[in-house]
Amino acid sequence: MFKTNKPTQIREGQVDTMIGPQVVIRGDLHFSGGLYIEGRVIGKLVAQDGQPASLTLAENGSIEGEVRAPIVVLNGELNGDVYASERVELAAKARVQGNVHYKVVEMTAGSMLTGRLIHVDAHAAALPSPEALITADALMD
Repeated sequence: MFKTNKPTQIREGQVDTMIGPQVVIRGDLHFSGGLYIEGRVIGKLVAQDGQPASLTLAENGSIEGEVRAPIVVLNGELNGDVYASERVELAAKARVQGNVHYKVVEMTAGSMLTGRLIHVDAHAAALPSPEALITADALMD
């Protein structure tokens, strides 16, 4: 009777949520859809599993923490690792300190990365299960 038209993709430049330039968020943020950050986030940014999602970091925006999303577009400062199951774009003003796990990467002249570029398939870029983390910790002992 009622149909829900859930998008299966994010349109280029789609913004569902915006964190303005005067905003500082401390804590983890779980999102879906298009997230645009002009302010500062201190914590993890994690896209919801099975939902279309993209994260865009504006030139004056900053993130201190891990980022996990299918599509990640960076043009500001990021201190943390990036896990992108589809695509990462490093624009001209991007300043990234951390490892970038990607399926497809695009780097514009002027962008800066202090860390490693690590190519992975879509499944490996997904969030590891708690069981896998426990097993890895057990092997380290």
